[in-house]
Amino acid sequence: MFENLSERLESAIKQIKGEGRINEINIATTVKEIRRALVDADVNYKIAKEFTDRVKEKAVGEKVLTSVSPGQLMVKIVKDELAALMGGKEEEINITGKPAVILIAGLQGSGKTTFSGKLAYYLRAKKGRNPLLVAADIYRPAAIDQLKVLGEQVKTPVYSEPDNKDAVSIANNAIAYAKQHGHGIVIIDTAGRLAIDEVMMEEVAKVKAAVNPNEILFVVDSMTGQDAVNTAKAFNDKLNFTGVVLTKLDGDTRGGAALSIRYVVDKPIKFVSMGEKMDTLDVFYPERMAQRILGMGDITTLVERAQAQYDEVQAKKLEKKIRANKFDFEDFKEQLNQIKKMGNIKDLLAMLPGVGKAMKDIDISDDAFKGIEAMINSMTPFERTNPDIIDQSRRKRIAKGSGKDIAEVNAFMKQFEQMKSMMGQINKMKGMGMPGGMPMMRR
Repeated sequence: MFENLSERLESAIKQIKGEGRINEINIATTVKEIRRALVDADVNYKIAKEFTDRVKEKAVGEKVLTSVSPGQLMVKIVKDELAALMGGKEEEINITGKPAVILIAGLQGSGKTTFSGKLAYYLRAKKGRNPLLVAADIYRPAAIDQLKVLGEQVKTPVYSEPDNKDAVSIANNAIAYAKQHGHGIVIIDTAGRLAIDEVMMEEVAKVKAAVNPNEILFVVDSMTGQDAVNTAKAFNDKLNFTGVVLTKLDGDTRGGAALSIRYVVDKPIKFVSMGEKMDTLDVFYPERMAQRILGMGDITTLVERAQAQYDEVQAKKLEKKIRANKFDFEDFKEQLNQIKKMGNIKDLLAMLPGVGKAMKDIDISDDAFKGIEAMINSMTPFERTNPDIIDQSRRKRIAKGSGKDIAEVNAFMKQFEQMKSMMGQINKMKGMGMPGGMPMMRR
């Protein structure tokens, strides 16, 4: 995410490193390079210039404490200004109403229908609500089928009228259906359209007027850069939408849309979407995004994703088994499943400070754990719960069953034993009281 922009900004800020004080002279080159980096990332020149003018104004003459270098101070100033440019603080979706109505609009191919499914999952799984998806795309029959498939995945019903060619009528009927069947939220997926298509733009405006939605979310493909910003302005002039959704942030995006869109339309970015999995939707936090752009990671989001998959009962059982030194392959497999549920592996690692840059040229597939899972699945249930019985003969059978070399099985078994041993050492340290094995002082 934003790898090129991150590298360019880091390079620009490094130029001021080692200075005792930031002044007009030593900041000039840094500011110029930051502006170039933003423009190359598809940020409008006017926005980039205003941004760097504010950075320069805040930085010039700023006292540099002995504990803080000029480079560190510049990182903080740039981070704060990036966050402010993207809205400053997060804004939650408005789901008050009986039912609350959310109208989804966007260009063809922007990921609008996929986002509708993700939003339904988010509202059901994280907000405890009972949403209804509405297929209001009257032009593309496949859109109805796609939404139904997504609805099944996220366990959310889909309202559709395949023979009705009146989007306003479908939307009104869906709301009546929602009231009758206890759905507190209605998500209306409209047809993808072109900003220049006046007839279709008028249609979505009529749907808006008919249903009076709580939210109108405009879905933007972030890989389209400045074009996305221009399109957002055209849609906003017609619909006066309430929020923006950035999709495909895991793609080769330059960052222009994320950095510019709030400035241009004065509407908050409410969600960011990555990948095709239904649980890969996050509330947009400007400060966290600024941190990621500057290579500072995003530990908060990583922890939140982990907590979302946290099962307290399961965790207590696991802790008990670790304490008894009985951690086995069934437990290991369960932990792998928990990690996979958190999202794309490379994206998760990029949330660790300093790791994003190191991961740039490394391709980590979501199937990275498949080989390990194949080896565990090739074990008998008894072997999984009793790792110590797996001798060389059993390892050969496991290798054959998983399609792996015996060397790979041996390496995996060795790594498992090392991990188990490390867990035992940590457990002993905890039992002695304080970190490092220091006995706990008694009163």
